[in-house]
Amino acid sequence: MTGPKSSNITRDESEVSQKDRQTKMKQKGCTIWLTGLSGCGKSTIARRLEKSLVAHGYCTYVLDGDNIRHGLNKDLGFSPEDRKENIRRIGEVATLFADSNQITIAAFISPYKADRETVRALHTEDNFIEVHLSTPLEICESRDVKGLYAKARAGEISEFTGIDAPYETPDNAELTINTADLDLKESVRLLWDYLVSHEYIIS
Repeated sequence: MTGPKSSNITRDESEVSQKDRQTKMKQKGCTIWLTGLSGCGKSTIARRLEKSLVAHGYCTYVLDGDNIRHGLNKDLGFSPEDRKENIRRIGEVATLFADSNQITIAAFISPYKADRETVRALHTEDNFIEVHLSTPLEICESRDVKGLYAKARAGEISEFTGIDAPYETPDNAELTINTADLDLKESVRLLWDYLVSHEYIIS
């Protein structure tokens, strides 16, 4: 999709500046994009980081893959075309959240480089943080609490990332975390330290 189908539409600009929002909220809006195989810890890390941020008074929200597919993207499957549209829609939503000065945590496999770069391009230069959870396939598969890998290997699920569909590793992620080496607390601490050092939050 290259542009809106509707004609005679214009963008309506807010009377509240980003600087005003940042000063009032003591944070800078951004999208933390967690990408990696199923079972690498995306949702777990996202929820723990969200809890920590809220506990310290920051405004944040998690966009999670399964939750989005229950509503906004319930019409999409898992073909390459549907995966692309799934990520495009999520990217548009994340951009709106970031523009409202939320710290948005997006937890999606998002296996294709081109789709992740599309989302990056929707954001301003400094408010997109790609985080690659580089946990090896065998570790992810050992954490298969939903039984998805087993079903994929049995042929009950098709186009499953890491089994019969590819995962394209990020080339220039802002952070890389291997949850086989780091526990949940250490992983969240890396993200927290990044937000502090790059002045997304003032702790």
